[in-house]
Amino acid sequence: MEWLNDNAQAISAVASICTLFVWVFYAQLLYNGYVRQRRPRVIINRGRGTGVDAICLISNMSSEAIYVQHLVAVLHTQHRSYSLDVVEYQQHRGEQEQEAKYRTHQGPLASGDYLNIQSFGDIVNQVKEYWEIEDNLLQEQNIQLEIRVIAIYGSEDMPTGASRAFNLDLNASPNHQLIPASVDTDRLNSRGQRKRVLEWAKEIETHKAR
Repeated sequence: MEWLNDNAQAISAVASICTLFVWVFYAQLLYNGYVRQRRPRVIINRGRGTGVDAICLISNMSSEAIYVQHLVAVLHTQHRSYSLDVVEYQQHRGEQEQEAKYRTHQGPLASGDYLNIQSFGDIVNQVKEYWEIEDNLLQEQNIQLEIRVIAIYGSEDMPTGASRAFNLDLNASPNHQLIPASVDTDRLNSRGQRKRVLEWAKEIETHKAR
């Protein structure tokens, strides 16, 4: 007790510092949880099957709604890559065919909601038709179909994005024609990644203006 009385001020100072570290630790946990909750989360996945007849689903798992600006399909071959804005392509075809039931995929997507774009096979055929790709090119090996989502989240100025690639093998059995190249969707939320997403959007707008 005599030692405690002699060192009371030092013990109190150490206890105060330890308490401060504990509060800083909990504050960091709360902040990380808040940031993680506020971070946009878009998932690209297959539905109703596993082959090219499977549906391409875009799900918004963010805490708030997102505004989908562009849905881009990129067909990566051994020679070059072919990209197509699926939204613009469908709008153009819808106007030409005057489809009364046509529904654009461009617009707000609520939290927990999803978009049913179309089958992966239809997306491949649209890229093929737009770029006039020959059938034998799609029979080659090491072909990937990448789906990109360009969206606006909340009041943020920079667009956010998501991307997922699927290995495409039209020579395989139906269940193995379309295999995800990664386990999860790539979230493009960092500042550098958002700059890349912005470049994607600029390329699309520049192409439309031509």
